Amino acid sequence: MKIIVQRCKKALVRVNQEVVGKIDKGLMLLVGFTQNDSEKEIKYLVDKVINLRIFDDENGVMNRSLLDINGSILSISQFTLYADTQKGRRPSYIKALNGKEAKILYDKFNEELRKNNIEVKTGIFGSEMEVDFINDGPITIILEKEG
Repeated sequence: MKIIVQRCKKALVRVNQEVVGKIDKGLMLLVGFTQNDSEKEIKYLVDKVINLRIFDDENGVMNRSLLDINGSILSISQFTLYADTQKGRRPSYIKALNGKEAKILYDKFNEELRKNNIEVKTGIFGSEMEVDFINDGPITIILEKEG
């Protein structure tokens, strides 16, 4: 499982020109799954995401977590995180988990986030989406846990 974590001032996702998810201060996540991913990786990475100390404290030091600031999450499914570009110029997505299984894990991931009293907004799994956000910092971190 791989997650791109981006600290944001605000973020939104559109499907067919309609806003389907919108947050203010918090995290914009791109979330991808590969073979052998399970709930074990989900629980580990949910804990990492919500407790990453990447928000400024009163002294301007990144010392506060999403939970500390009562922030929100915009979670976007992103199979292209598992693109293989080693050969040729057209990426291969063979390492990405198939859509049916990935959707099950993606829904569980978002459910685990919500169990922590976090507002979680999403796009629509498998849809063509437009994502707009203001990266705050910019702060971008890659989290990965192999199953």
